[in-house]
Amino acid sequence: MMMMRFRSIGPAVAASSVLAILLVVGAHAQMSGFAAKPLLQNTVEGDENKETAMLAITIAPGGSSGRHTHPGDCYGTVFEGTVELRVEGREPRRVSAGEAWHNPRGAIHELRNVGDTPVRVVNTLVVDKGKPRMQPVPQP
Repeated sequence: MMMMRFRSIGPAVAASSVLAILLVVGAHAQMSGFAAKPLLQNTVEGDENKETAMLAITIAPGGSSGRHTHPGDCYGTVFEGTVELRVEGREPRRVSAGEAWHNPRGAIHELRNVGDTPVRVVNTLVVDKGKPRMQPVPQP
């Protein structure tokens, strides 16, 4: 039988762990009807500090990605349906099948399905290697 030993952690570590858990739970609460499937991940040629990730995203009617940022650039293309792209500091924009967008590093944004059918999007991220690809941002 394997015995596991646990070390006591300090209050700062415990507090940061609780904060991380709350951020993840909050992100999932914001992300209703949102599913992302990784298609490709690769290091950027000539820059070992950056990576690309291509994601197939489906957003159910009324669903949302939740407000978030990326540690790099985000390029998106709608293949089916219409989304409302909300970028902090800009007017919301409708993006339909065959249209694309770019969000620069750190832009707080959200995708919402404003139609009555599922939306299918492909996002390509060019981000800092080793960092979380998506950082949730709480509602104001």
